[in-house]
Amino acid sequence: MTNANTVATFSPDVLRLDAAAEAERICESIRETVLGRLRRRGVVVGVSGGIDSSVVAGLCARALGGDRVLALFMPERDSSPESLQLGRLLTETFEIESVVEDIAPALDAAGCYRRRDDAIREVFPEYGEGWKSKIVLPSILDGPSYRIFSCVVQTPQGETLSRRMPVGPYQQVVAATNFKQRVRKMMEYYHADRLRFAVAGTPNLQEYDLGFFVKLGDGAADVKPIAHLYKTQVYQLAEYLGVPEEIRTRPPTTDTYSLAQSQEEFFFSVPYPVMDLCLFGKNHGVPAEQVAECVDITPEQVQAVYDDIGAKRKAAYYLHEVPLLVK
Repeated sequence: MTNANTVATFSPDVLRLDAAAEAERICESIRETVLGRLRRRGVVVGVSGGIDSSVVAGLCARALGGDRVLALFMPERDSSPESLQLGRLLTETFEIESVVEDIAPALDAAGCYRRRDDAIREVFPEYGEGWKSKIVLPSILDGPSYRIFSCVVQTPQGETLSRRMPVGPYQQVVAATNFKQRVRKMMEYYHADRLRFAVAGTPNLQEYDLGFFVKLGDGAADVKPIAHLYKTQVYQLAEYLGVPEEIRTRPPTTDTYSLAQSQEEFFFSVPYPVMDLCLFGKNHGVPAEQVAECVDITPEQVQAVYDDIGAKRKAAYYLHEVPLLVK
């Protein structure tokens, strides 16, 4: 719980960082963890062209030197070409070595695309070659109705269709696309083992706390330098570190489905600045009425976000749990 003074002065400024001091604190922790506790020579970072992996790569380069950081680009069939372009821009900016690993053949061999498409055909039997797809969740702010995922497809002719997804096809689509994060992590650990490096994870506080990661996929890492930072704070660090503006102005995306898909429509269900302040409010016992004044939504909508945070944390318990042993 926060103190009464913090609650009384609740505003977007509660997320304001001393970016220079925080960057140095994180860098010192990276050095102590990687070189000292883990006894590794450097770090591997999976770079997506997004803000979080860019900040982690920048912090690691600042902490250890660019020659002790390996950035991995791991595109696949559904990846946006922009991701690789922005990733290269980042590594040039921070003078980091990079390697491109096309993971599409591994995903194809594992049946990732086939299993996903089989599930989509349970909703759209005509789905086939040349079609694109994604799954979306309605916004929390749209009302108190029960929210379920829909499958959105685009035909080869450009027509967009949407239908609600039964639980079976939904779970199979998620299970199939989770191959992507797990294959990427396998590749990160290959290079880490080859170089005697550690693997740096890239989740921010929203993602880590609420479970926006794949267990033993992007949830696996040896060190997670920004898992304590709200997404708003990650952007502040990005500006301080000199992450290219093209990356800082790119909307957060999952870059997982063949249709463009934001993190908001897939998981968080509200824009990240709103989620950040609601998450801070939930964490520090700020009344919904106070948060509502700052984020320009109703107290009822803030309470709905609070409730959704609680539900996501319950679901994330399994994701955070370590392997359980018989005692």
